Amino acid sequence: VRINSSSIFQPFLGLVPGALWESFISVLPLLLALIVLQKFLFKLMAKPYHRMLKGFAYAFVGLFLFLVGVNGGFMEVGAQLGIQLASMESKAPVLIVALLLGLTIVLSEPAVHVLTSQVEEVTGGSVRRILVLIFLSIAVGTSIFMSALRILIPDIQLWMYLLPGFGLSVILAFFVPDLFVGMGFDAGCVASGPMTATFSLAFVQGIAAHVPTADVVADGFGMIAIVAMMPIIAIELLGALYQAKVRKASRVSVSKKRSIGGNK
Repeated sequence: VRINSSSIFQPFLGLVPGALWESFISVLPLLLALIVLQKFLFKLMAKPYHRMLKGFAYAFVGLFLFLVGVNGGFMEVGAQLGIQLASMESKAPVLIVALLLGLTIVLSEPAVHVLTSQVEEVTGGSVRRILVLIFLSIAVGTSIFMSALRILIPDIQLWMYLLPGFGLSVILAFFVPDLFVGMGFDAGCVASGPMTATFSLAFVQGIAAHVPTADVVADGFGMIAIVAMMPIIAIELLGALYQAKVRKASRVSVSKKRSIGGNK
């Protein structure tokens, strides 16, 4: 049997012109800024300047491939997965997959790995990157679970999540170390990056498309708001645990010093 390979790539070929144009428009402002700054301010040597230009070329190619893959298959898979699960009589598989999807997909975010590595480096290893990854994974998994639950239960409004959630994050900001406050708000941005936003958004919109009471646009993009909120709370809770651990260690150290002084 002869397999027509053109049928496999046909959906992607139609996306090439649009992806090329979007990639060019995305990279162009930064490239122009580099050229202008090089001419009037940086005055870099030829080798580092050419290395930067090569980096822009890599970024252009990577963004082009990403857009073709996302628009041609990635989002379609997520949408079909949401539609198929929502069409089942039992809604438990939808919620279970939503939770598992959030737990795992955040691990594919490049910005998350950069953030956790920087946190471990800045704190001198006192905050392990694996611990931050676990908290972020739980946060994103919970947020996508909450989004799916809100679609299946129309009485749950978006503000019922966002108002107490962001209110809690503001309150926690007064009691946890500043490092974790900044890290939490940064995590809220990176955890809702391109990988999470594309696949999870398509998945939630697929669920909403099969539920008569749901709105594909409002419920789909509401998921992004929840995903941006939950990592803030999770990292601030991690900061509270870290602060409690430091205070406990400090009390133990003081008590040991007192006991040694008393023995003398």
